Amino acid sequence: MRKNSIKNTRINEEVLRELSNIIRGEIKDPRIDPLTSVVAVEVAPDLKSCKAYISVLGDDASQQDTIAGLKSAEGYIRSKLAKNINLRNTPEIRFIMDQSIEYGVNMSKLIDDVNRE
Repeated sequence: MRKNSIKNTRINEEVLRELSNIIRGEIKDPRIDPLTSVVAVEVAPDLKSCKAYISVLGDDASQQDTIAGLKSAEGYIRSKLAKNINLRNTPEIRFIMDQSIEYGVNMSKLIDDVNRE
């Protein structure tokens, strides 16, 4: 199975949807910021591992706390994922902070500043 295959793309989308639902509705950890979103998910072709790119609207402290909370709840998240998605293997999840939204907002602000001058 190629990395860009249709099957892998569907699995990525389904894991993204379920992971978002689990983080939004089922985890009660106070460290996890309410403005946390799953930007993208990359499941390996062998379904053994998964990278989940997380975006948090807030300062660096809330971002670090959110990642720590997600890492501590990884076992629970993985078990809920296994119940909700019928896959041969439930992937091991690695949470990675995604700064692309913050970077885009910063670049947009810089462009607006240049246009005003």
